[in-house]
Amino acid sequence: MSEELLRSRDGHVEVLTINRPEARNAINLATARALSEALDEVALDHEVWVVILTGAGDKAFSAGMDLKAFAQGEFPATEMGFAGITERHFPKPLICAANGSAFAGGFEMLLSCDLVVAAEHAVFGIPEVTRGLVAGAGGLIRLPRRIARAVALEMALTGEPLSAARAYEVGLVNRVVPAAEVEATAMAMAQRICANAPLAVRVSKRVMLDAMDLSEEDAWGLNNEAFGTIAASADALEGAIAFAEKRPPVWQGK
Repeated sequence: MSEELLRSRDGHVEVLTINRPEARNAINLATARALSEALDEVALDHEVWVVILTGAGDKAFSAGMDLKAFAQGEFPATEMGFAGITERHFPKPLICAANGSAFAGGFEMLLSCDLVVAAEHAVFGIPEVTRGLVAGAGGLIRLPRRIARAVALEMALTGEPLSAARAYEVGLVNRVVPAAEVEATAMAMAQRICANAPLAVRVSKRVMLDAMDLSEEDAWGLNNEAFGTIAASADALEGAIAFAEKRPPVWQGK
């Protein structure tokens, strides 16, 4: 296991923790590779149904790229993008437990997650324009798909950050909680997802995200194909039988 990334598991939930608190969890090449390898593994692990991504300490989820490492010739990316995550189409629910601030590449990592639990003191932003740069790891693509275009443009063009409270108001994050409760809240959310059929959860995520880029007619085709697949699954039969027998279902993920 890489010292830059800590891993733990609680039932069907894998927790990945960026472990560079002394550098505000900035991403160097070793961290990017470790995160990419971990995500590759859990994507194929049938025992992992949900993944939580967080940072060590209470100051930052991630400050983005490690500029000291960059100055020495490192670029912290893999074939899956910055930090091994920003160009990845991860098949399972991915929850960001934002234990602190997330700026630049760190914020773009957050945008690569499906759901976000944020600490009350967290702030978020893409300040690249203040340094003559642009948010090149997906911020300009994903942000206007997550929140209102006018708010996304304001963030991108001014470089000004959003507080956790404001991020909740505009729909960027799902929960805002005291810092000490961030990981527990993310875990409760993950376990609630794990109470559902894992195959149905993954297909629901895929259809919802893929349909955003399709016409309504094509989206219906995607939807109906997915419904047919799920309706014929073992878990769909188990769900019906468990309901009739008034017992919790035992999911197989198939």
